Formats: sequence, C-alpha cells, structure tokens
Amino acid sequence: MTEISSAKKIPLHDIHVQAGGKMVPFAGYIMPVRYSSDIEEHNTVRNGVGIFDVSHMGEFMLKGPKALDLIQYVTSNDASKLADGKIQYSCFPNDKGGIVDDLLVYRIRENEYMLVVNASNIEKDWNWIQQHNTFGVEMENISDHLCLFAVQGPKAAAALQALTPVDLQSLEYYTFTKGPFADINDVIISATGYTGASGFEIYVPAKDANHVWSKIMEAGSLYGIKPIGLGARDTLRLEMGYCLYGNDIDDTTSPLEAGLGWITKFSKSFINSENLKSQKEKGVAKKLIGFKMEERGIPRAHYTLVNASGETIGEVTSGTQSPTLGLGIGMGYVQSAYATSETEIYVTVRDKNLKAKVVKLPFVK
Repeated sequence: MTEISSAKKIPLHDIHVQAGGKMVPFAGYIMPVRYSSDIEEHNTVRNGVGIFDVSHMGEFMLKGPKALDLIQYVTSNDASKLADGKIQYSCFPNDKGGIVDDLLVYRIRENEYMLVVNASNIEKDWNWIQQHNTFGVEMENISDHLCLFAVQGPKAAAALQALTPVDLQSLEYYTFTKGPFADINDVIISATGYTGASGFEIYVPAKDANHVWSKIMEAGSLYGIKPIGLGARDTLRLEMGYCLYGNDIDDTTSPLEAGLGWITKFSKSFINSENLKSQKEKGVAKKLIGFKMEERGIPRAHYTLVNASGETIGEVTSGTQSPTLGLGIGMGYVQSAYATSETEIYVTVRDKNLKAKVVKLPFVK
C-alpha cells in the first residue's frame, strides 16, 4: 500500500469525497474504494449501470513509421493484426520469463498507437519501452492529461446515448471510435470492459473531466447510475476470471502459466520469445486456475492450496465471496497435475482445509 501522504490525487478527488467515497491509497493514487457497500455497487453494475473513475490508469502514445515494430518487439500478442479502431489485450514479457505488465493496445491509425497500462506500473512500463526503443519511435506519456471513466452494466449504452451521436449499441467488443461526447470533441469511446458487464470507457482531457462526469451522472440518473469503487471492481473482474497485475500475474509468472497463451504469438519475435516457446513445448510446472468453494469459506490471496493428503500444491492469488453466485471463488497457481477442470482441491482457511473444485473460467457466464 502507498502511504496517503505520497499518493497522488486524481483530478476528481473532491467530487468523490462529496459523493461519500471512502478514499484509500491504491497503486500510488488516492482512489475511491466504495461509496455505499461493495455488494450493492457490484449488483448495480451487474444489473443496471455504474461509473468508475479509473483516471489512475496510464496512457502512452507511440508514433512513427516504426511504432508497430517497437510494439511487436515489446509485447507478446501480434499487433500487426490490428486495424484502425481496434484494440488488443497483450502483455510485456520480461527477459526472465515473467510479465512486466499487461496492457491494451489501441490502433489510432497507421503509425499511431495508444497503450493503456496499469497505474502501479506507469513509470516501470515507460522505462521498459524506452529502454527497448531502438526504432526511433516518438513516445509521449499522456497519463496526467487524460481522465478515464468506465461506464459499465447492461444499461450503459442507454444511459450514455443522449451524450453522443456515436451509435453505442453498434460499437463492437474491443473496438473504439473518436467522436463528440458531452459537448467535448474527439473523445475516445471504447468497449473493452473489465467487469464482464457490457459498457464503455470514456477517455477525456483532464481539464474537461468535471464537466463530463457531471453530464454522465445527469444522463444516467434516469437509469439509476451510481459511482462505483475499486472494491466492486475487484469482485466484478474476479467473477470473470480476469487477471489483476500484482495478484495473479507479476514479474515472476509467465504468460503461459497464467493461461495467457492466447495472447502469446510465436509467429513473430519478441522479448524472451525463444524461452517462452521452449516453455510451451516442454509444458509448464504450474498453472493459474479458477476454483469454487464446495464448503463455506472465503478464499483470500496467499492462502495455501493443498491436495486431499494435505500436501501444498499451490497458493491463492485472488479470492472473494461472489455476490452473484453467493459462494467463495478464487484464482491461484497449482501444480499442473491439479489444474484440470473438476479436480478436487482444498483451501487452508484458518487452519482448516476446506474443499473446493477447479472450474473453467469465467465463474459468471
């Protein structure tokens, strides 16, 4: 945890305080963790519409004739497959078999891309890309100049449609467009969603953030929109089995161990690709799994995972009581022999080994 004194305030800090947000240090920023209760906010997003201020995220612009070459070298996915207006989930492999960060790659146009990275890794990622920028690519860190609002839930399109001429219903998953939004021109509107509920991300200049937030709250009031904190964001993403950097993936976990083989494309050469390729051929010793509790208990990060004989087989990386399912769910790394769906494993909760079952992700379909 970052100390409050050294953490940065996001531009709409005071608005969140006025709205009753409980502010806590997170990833170097002071962020609203909740406004009412995590469960209430979680259900608001699953069944209606909520708005997250995730302005702590990092954004880098990469421009120039070799921008794609640099992205291809530092990321694991194949960015050459992107067309204008398309987005790709990817990761930065490090040179030791782990992951520097996971990220989104936005292709603005030919020779121009936006990378969206995790708040806690902004400086680390910037330095990593810069270190490998032997391509003469023009790089700009625009993180402090942009605010990012994620409006999520089945009513998101209806709640936002009055604010833009862009047909939100027709914006496909993992695509984006630029257009007028709440009287501001050239706003990036995307549809990636970290909650599994449908919705949109709105990237606005920091100077216009206050205006846009209030317009969204006003337009969304007809649909019961509420501000949502990081607590519900965590339970929502966990129900979808989405990795959180620092919990489920980090500098020591390989994308193949993390079940991210689908974003690791060996059709091109990238940092540490030879070693990862050989790991794929040999098979991994541990794998990231999802599991549901069969007995009453809530799994938490760092709880031990054991087999029926009580031998340690792994560790929980993320866990919670699922508000949607009403039972304990978690993710964690186990020895590969225990990674098959339906395998019985046990979670050590307060010195008791409670039964759980490995399941195919996502938890909530």
